[in-house]
Amino acid sequence: MPDYILSLDQGTTSSRAILFNHSGHIVSLAQKEFKQHYPQPGWVEHDATEIWSTQVSVAAEAIVQSGITPKDIAAIGITNQRETTVVWDRATGKPICNAIVWQDRRTATYCDQLKNEYSGLIQEKTGLIIDAYFSATKIKWILDHVPGAQQKAAAGALAFGTVDSWLVWNLTAGQVHATDVTNASRTMLFNIHTMAWDEELLKLFQIPISMLPQVRASSEVLGETAGQILAHRIPIASIAGDQQAALFGQLCTRKGMVKNTYGTGCFMLMNIGNKPLLSTNNLVTTVAWKIGDDVQYALEGSIFIGGAVVQWLRDGLGIISTAAEIEGLAAQVPDNSGVYFVPAFAGLGAPHWDQYARGTMVGITRGTTKAHLARAALESIALQTRDVLKAMELDAGIRIQELRVDGGATADNLLMQLQADILDTNVIRPAVTEVTALGAAYLAGLAVGFWNNLAEIQTQWQVQQQFEPAENNNAQTIITGWEKAILTAKHWAASNH
Repeated sequence: MPDYILSLDQGTTSSRAILFNHSGHIVSLAQKEFKQHYPQPGWVEHDATEIWSTQVSVAAEAIVQSGITPKDIAAIGITNQRETTVVWDRATGKPICNAIVWQDRRTATYCDQLKNEYSGLIQEKTGLIIDAYFSATKIKWILDHVPGAQQKAAAGALAFGTVDSWLVWNLTAGQVHATDVTNASRTMLFNIHTMAWDEELLKLFQIPISMLPQVRASSEVLGETAGQILAHRIPIASIAGDQQAALFGQLCTRKGMVKNTYGTGCFMLMNIGNKPLLSTNNLVTTVAWKIGDDVQYALEGSIFIGGAVVQWLRDGLGIISTAAEIEGLAAQVPDNSGVYFVPAFAGLGAPHWDQYARGTMVGITRGTTKAHLARAALESIALQTRDVLKAMELDAGIRIQELRVDGGATADNLLMQLQADILDTNVIRPAVTEVTALGAAYLAGLAVGFWNNLAEIQTQWQVQQQFEPAENNNAQTIITGWEKAILTAKHWAASNH
């Protein structure tokens, strides 16, 4: 048996590849950012060909860095930004337009039209709330607006995929058009009870079933890389959307366990076991993973702007030159001095689901400094997370005692302490924070016998640091100010829509 698993971690702003050994440790890592396109306000696009080229190049780079050969890789696991929609020509393999990113708001008005009549139907079938976030309305927009797309789709000439499907198609030189249950459950076209594409929803959105990929388990061999890719045929043995992969990588395998990933957005998932629980508090129900015949489900709260707020401070305002600087800048002041920042750059996600809200900053005075803005930005990440956690507690009927965290922003100790204080809950950072890629590696390794079973990999999870709520913190004051700021952002949205 070869000694390594290669994880392809295709994210919203960069493509990464990570090699893991049998102990679940990182052997090498390569990363490359790619361009974000904003053709109109509220629109976000990617060039899918650039996604592919960056992903295959970092895979090769990670292998070269490690000093191994492709023959030493037992399997490839794929994890990806979800909901982002790619439509390509089956004959040429070329996208017919830019990919529409999950953050994109162009179909918000259409979603509003659907809500009155179809909200109950769609939530019951898919576990999702009608929103421009999900893939179905993006596919419809492409078919309606790209010249000739409807005719080509009707003729079976077009293929749709979230980014995982696009990567698999290219890795296999067009031989495999597949996704897994986790990504399928984010399209608003997949019935999470029957675990199949739903004909009624396909008819509603006027999407031919011929466009859709085959739905597979999260942990199984889908095919092999083509011979010219990575110079050796390697089994592709897992697909999982990034947040479900992170839930698995955090080994939240028991009902009631919760993780939060701090990436471009923030995404909190709770394992709810093998029966879907529909939320009554504006969360969504999603498929967590499928291994063999076992399907696990999760409650999820999606925050659209998490770490991206730090990128905005860097690239938009220029008050920091690197993301890592924000912790030191925010620590220069003892509190936010009454400044609150609601980073609704792409609307508000769970549990608010306000498509028209926009970024709002309140409480600014002549004495406000860039340090206050930095602190308010960090607090906005922690406060949005609190909103989701409280909704999750109401749905599950339990008090969450522990939050496992991962993602780039968890390196910020100030943010993690603020998070513990604001939640009044222990926040646990694992020794390996690349849990999204690790989850994909675990799923791939289980499929090819690299790891024998779940019990074997359970022993690998270790705590790097635990953050406990500080005594006499001012969390309640911060929460009260935040709630007022949220109302301001919503009022702006209502008065300007």
